[in-house]
Amino acid sequence: MNRQINVMVIDDEPYSRDELKHLLSSYDDIRIVDEATSGEQGLEKIMRTTNIHVLFVDIEMGGLSGMDFVESIQNLKHPPHVVFATAHPDYAAKAFRYEAIDYLLKPFSDEEVEETVKRLRNVMHNKESSTIEVNNHVKGKLAIETEDRIYYVLPEDLFYVEVDNGETRVHTSEKSFATKLSLKDIEEKLSDFSFFRTHKSYLVNLKEVEALIPWFNGAYQLKLKHITEEIPVSRTYAKELKSRLSL
Repeated sequence: MNRQINVMVIDDEPYSRDELKHLLSSYDDIRIVDEATSGEQGLEKIMRTTNIHVLFVDIEMGGLSGMDFVESIQNLKHPPHVVFATAHPDYAAKAFRYEAIDYLLKPFSDEEVEETVKRLRNVMHNKESSTIEVNNHVKGKLAIETEDRIYYVLPEDLFYVEVDNGETRVHTSEKSFATKLSLKDIEEKLSDFSFFRTHKSYLVNLKEVEALIPWFNGAYQLKLKHITEEIPVSRTYAKELKSRLSL
């Protein structure tokens, strides 16, 4: 059974607070223990209690902003974890400098809230045994920035990366998404792992390779274990790939 996670919601918009509380209430291990209508009120309340595990904080509020609020609690002995919940995607990169666990965009969706809850559970329940460290360089994970958030991906969960119509897309065991990073950026970040550039537009996890299929003119196709799409291998990379696969 999951251990209870105590949450405070800080937002100056009543509708947004109610919406988020409603979505979180569907999880048995999430308990809304308090709420605040401003950064100032949130700061006052958090100074008086030690039983808050996670803060869901809006960014743009009248008076003390969400960013300023989070900065002001960093010197607490045991500051709560933070999830930013905002209508403004432009603050995502800055938010993660404050070691935010996640960055939810309004209007909230069931799917995104579910992902956030899963991430909270990982952090709260596997703090000692997990490789998760909630900062912009999560230990053992690759930080991949998208338009509205930063995903943390274990290299072994990443199947392949492709460039499609100028857009870099990452395919993992759970989802596929576009990223601001270039294929070269990701290749460099994964240089210590078993990834190989099979084509100018593809980077593949060699641990997922199931079959190498001859194609034509010295080129090949790769079959990966968990996907139906076959990955092209150009002649430029074929010889080295066969060497890496001990063929």
